[in-house]
Amino acid sequence: MDLKEIQELIKMVDESGLTEFELKQEDYKIILKKEKLQPMFQPALQPIQSFMPGAAAGKEAVTPEHPSSKTEAPQTINAPIVGTFYLAPSPGEKPFVNAGSKVKKGDTLCIVEAMKLMNEIEAEEDLQILSILVNDGQMVEFGQPLFEINTK
Repeated sequence: MDLKEIQELIKMVDESGLTEFELKQEDYKIILKKEKLQPMFQPALQPIQSFMPGAAAGKEAVTPEHPSSKTEAPQTINAPIVGTFYLAPSPGEKPFVNAGSKVKKGDTLCIVEAMKLMNEIEAEEDLQILSILVNDGQMVEFGQPLFEINTK
């Protein structure tokens, strides 16, 4: 069983009503258990870093209003699995990307750790990271926006 099949299995169990799933093969055994967690207070998502020259930490960046920007939702890259979000390959190392980074198709954007597996999330096309929407080390849910991007 390869990593993509395991990720699909995790996704299916997460989206189902199952609380436990076990798969035994000749050379491995996979057990998935899902606990019902109590909802935790989470403030509205705010960009951690924004791509605005001169924007200081703690200061809100002001962006010019465009009529079309009110109707269009920003493009995002969302978490493909539930897990822990990491911006760097290991603690103390340089992050894969920052707000404003331009990346090429196939470049690693972050890691989402699930069940002790480090899943590298790669860019599916050339793009620019506008903002990072979650903190390093934060738990993320399936489908949760991780990055706001521009593909133009």
